[in-house]
Amino acid sequence: MTHRSLERWIGDTLATVPVRANSLIVTVFGDAIAPHGGTVWLGSLIELLAPIGINSRAVRTSVFRLTQEEWLQASPIGRRSAYRLTPAGTRRIHHAYRRIYDAPQEKWNGEWQIVFVPEGRLPPKLRDELRRDLLWEGYGAVAPGVFAHPSAGPDELREVLQQTGSDDKVVTFRARTLDDAVPRPLQSLVHDCWHLDRVAADYLRFEERFRPTLKWLSSGKSCDPRQCFVLRTLLIHEFRRILLRDPQLPGSLLAADWPGRTARTLCQKIYRQTLAPSEEYLLHTLRTPEGGLPAADPGLYRRFSGTPETATDAAGTAATGAPARNRTEPSRIAQQPAWGKNGAQK
Repeated sequence: MTHRSLERWIGDTLATVPVRANSLIVTVFGDAIAPHGGTVWLGSLIELLAPIGINSRAVRTSVFRLTQEEWLQASPIGRRSAYRLTPAGTRRIHHAYRRIYDAPQEKWNGEWQIVFVPEGRLPPKLRDELRRDLLWEGYGAVAPGVFAHPSAGPDELREVLQQTGSDDKVVTFRARTLDDAVPRPLQSLVHDCWHLDRVAADYLRFEERFRPTLKWLSSGKSCDPRQCFVLRTLLIHEFRRILLRDPQLPGSLLAADWPGRTARTLCQKIYRQTLAPSEEYLLHTLRTPEGGLPAADPGLYRRFSGTPETATDAAGTAATGAPARNRTEPSRIAQQPAWGKNGAQK
């Protein structure tokens, strides 16, 4: 049953908040399609995005551009085309979405991961690509050619350097503060390098925009699966865009009232409320070259610390992630590649 207040909110949000088709499709692939094997027919993708105001021409243009930018790859089959994430696109999505769904690091041992890019060692295009990927991973440009992060892991950094072909052209090392306490100059450096005022303002706007929807979802009234899909998509799309600018710094480097904490809690609650109904909408709408959409990887229900059992109790959903009446046979699921690290099939 359609929720009137939520429907008005969706209409107002789509009318006032511009949504770029390219970016939205990346959100949908990462959040909704990848857990189901990562491949869909173009026609069903067009149908899926229609309630968000993205028409067929915009979808076709966007997937073409995303293919050119090595986000997606096309598989023509007869007169139709199926699309999936490329290995490079999967890597970017994997890293970005881990920051979305996993709890941020609160404790910090004072260590920094440093990347030094010597002047003239990289061609301009490669240098720009490396800079983009480091910023995507939450690194800050603390000086010309010097990037730093206080909690980034070495494995993720190696993947970035290997993917960009710069692993033998830059210098990486770890550094450590001389004192366990966080001095004021360091707080100022962090504040300025990562533009935390802007990020904080984005989080406050996020809370103001989405908080009413949690009240409606918690009122006990049923939520239409289509509405839940649209809300889930707009929620994660906006949260992802903020996180692209939020380096996910350790809590000790942030203010006690950092709004990112309350924004994450709000996002978590809305996501859990909309997940099961929106999955029903996905399973009814999307099609693949093998037929219906495969059941979701169980990891889908561990996002924001959710579990398959939690989803089952809340909405009668099978632990596989698919409603029982839409559950995919194991033989068909086995034919679908899972969304593995570095784009590897597993």
